[in-house]
Amino acid sequence: MVKKKRPKKVDIRKKRKKLIKLRKERIDDHVKEKKGKESALDIRLNQQAKLYWSRAVTGVLGGITARLLLGLIGWWMFLWMIVFWFLFPFFASFFIFKFEYSKEEWNWKKIISPGLGIYFFLFMISTTITHTLLTL
Repeated sequence: MVKKKRPKKVDIRKKRKKLIKLRKERIDDHVKEKKGKESALDIRLNQQAKLYWSRAVTGVLGGITARLLLGLIGWWMFLWMIVFWFLFPFFASFFIFKFEYSKEEWNWKKIISPGLGIYFFLFMISTTITHTLLTL
C-alpha cells in the first residue's frame, strides 16, 4: 500500500495577519518618508474639504435665514438658494479661506463642485422644518 501525500495545511488567518503586518510596515515607512511635505493632491483635498463643510453650514444657515428672517417662499426662495449655491463658494474661496487661484489646479469648476449635494439637501431640510414650525 502506497500512502498518498497530503498537501501541507495552510492557516489562512496567520497568513493574512502576516500580510497585514507587512503592509502596515510599508505604509508607516512611506508616511515617515513623506512627513513634512504636502503634495499638491493633499493641498487640493484639504481645500475641497473646507469648501464642502462651509457649503453644508451655508445650506442650513441660508435656508433658516431665508424662511425665518426674510420670510421668503416659492420662487424668491429658489432664487435665494441659487445665489448662495453659485456665489458663496467663490466668496469663501477667495475671501474667507484665501486659496490661491491657478487655472490648471484650482479652477472655477473645482470651486463650485464640492458640496453641491449636501448644500441642496440641508437647505431643503432646514427650510421645510422651519416652514412647518412657522405654520403650526
